[in-house]
Amino acid sequence: MRMTLAVLPEQYTIHSFSPNAVLPSEVFAQEIYFIGKTPEGLSLVIDSDVTLDSLEQEHGWRCFEVLGPLGFLTTGILSKVLSTLADEHISIFAMSTFDTDYILVKYNRLSLAIDALRKQGYHIIESKSEV
Repeated sequence: MRMTLAVLPEQYTIHSFSPNAVLPSEVFAQEIYFIGKTPEGLSLVIDSDVTLDSLEQEHGWRCFEVLGPLGFLTTGILSKVLSTLADEHISIFAMSTFDTDYILVKYNRLSLAIDALRKQGYHIIESKSEV
């Protein structure tokens, strides 16, 4: 079975907030967002169309979704994708959910990432019509 990754159409921004920041309700109305909180800070990944007053922002990320669901007994999937991208010097921002993984790459490296993954045998879906 060949692993399939879908390229989500949106562009994303990674935001940094203080750990005690209160996020606006607009965040929770979005179809996709990711929040990570530690004692040092709060990170948020959200569609770039949403404007937020964060401490720092990193714009211009595109997202691959590893099509799953992936069970907890499935191992090495994220590692193999990330090593393929690392071999091409493509920086990533990875996120995981209960069911699957998401990998962000800078928009100007997306084509290179797609080519590298395809060369390694990954099936890449670039539009919803391919699903």
